[in-house]
Amino acid sequence: MSGAVLGIMAMVFIGIVVVIGLWFLMTYNGLVALRNQVKNAWAQIDVQLKRRHDLIPNIVETVKGYAKHESGTFEAVVKARAAAVQASGVAAQAKAEGELSGVLSRLMAVAEAYPDLKANQNFLALQEELSSTENKIAFSRQAYNDQVMIYNTRIQVIPSNIVANIGGFTAMDLFELKDEAQRQAPSVKF
Repeated sequence: MSGAVLGIMAMVFIGIVVVIGLWFLMTYNGLVALRNQVKNAWAQIDVQLKRRHDLIPNIVETVKGYAKHESGTFEAVVKARAAAVQASGVAAQAKAEGELSGVLSRLMAVAEAYPDLKANQNFLALQEELSSTENKIAFSRQAYNDQVMIYNTRIQVIPSNIVANIGGFTAMDLFELKDEAQRQAPSVKF
């Protein structure tokens, strides 16, 4: 082979290596961006859950003033709230939030039995805040799950899965409720 042919082959080889290197870098950076979008979406859920957790003690105290003999329900709400605040990880958080939704439904059912409470302006304002927060949580969960689906798909499809494996990208959990009863948001309308 002549020197010119070897030179052309070397240039082609270098060109292929450069193209593969650029593809690798672009794919890696894309995966990092997707992972950060998932983290941001989770942060949005976290903000709404914090708001929900902050509202619950006020609602419990307001209802307590009218329904003093319902201490079991109040204790269950406080316990479920504490578990939800302490939960870490998507699966544990989803489970704890589902249980909290269940006991909040029971609390709202207790409140239903007290006409004076249902007319209390403070309770009505808290109830409206909780309802608004529940809607924001649902929206944030959907946005998070959408981002996780995009990210998980990208790290599993060929050829970006090669970069994902080399870069240590792992699948993320969806925020889903396993128990059908947990899927029901607490009813806050009277």
